[in-house]
Amino acid sequence: MLQIVWFEIPVHDIERAVAFYTAAFGLDEVKIMDDGTRRTATLRNTSEGGIPGVSLTQTPGFEPSNQRGPWAYLDAMSDFDAVVARVKAAGGTIVAEKTSMGEAGSYASILDTEGNLLALYTHP
Repeated sequence: MLQIVWFEIPVHDIERAVAFYTAAFGLDEVKIMDDGTRRTATLRNTSEGGIPGVSLTQTPGFEPSNQRGPWAYLDAMSDFDAVVARVKAAGGTIVAEKTSMGEAGSYASILDTEGNLLALYTHP
């Protein structure tokens, strides 16, 4: 069985990225850890129920991209329009407005403050 257990989002400026994600998703305080090689900030820990963890990572060679790599869908919950508004207010860019996928839900494409292309997702 293939299941995502952890997802790292590459960033250039971890303080700016933490400010963006906490503002856009209404997260509580997020601590930045520094082990001398990389700086990380855990946005959500992996739970025993199998919910994947998400962190921001600032380290040499791990570059944000809007053109390569996997495309992560971040749950915008039932308050989709409010999350989109907070993304804009926090300095993100809406690349594609809310798009229906029929019974599969809807998504909007965004660029975070670090240049990563991500999607916000909501179930119908």
